[in-house]
Amino acid sequence: MENLLQVIVAGLVEDPSAIQITADAPNEEGVIVYHLKVAAEDTGRVIGKQGRIAKAIRVIMRAGAARENQKIVVEID
Repeated sequence: MENLLQVIVAGLVEDPSAIQITADAPNEEGVIVYHLKVAAEDTGRVIGKQGRIAKAIRVIMRAGAARENQKIVVEID
């Protein structure tokens, strides 16, 4: 799942080397939280107008996780 998030975000940002993804251990409900950090100037590109790109990233990630019987949340820091 981390690789999928890396590929999606790398296509959006100017500086793909600045992408940092960390994953928390599953909580009591089995939800894994992925924390995404990008360069300051690329934050707007990842969030998008009114958060539309961020929502799309979360939808794609949830769909991929569902195929692997996982529950995930993506947080953009």
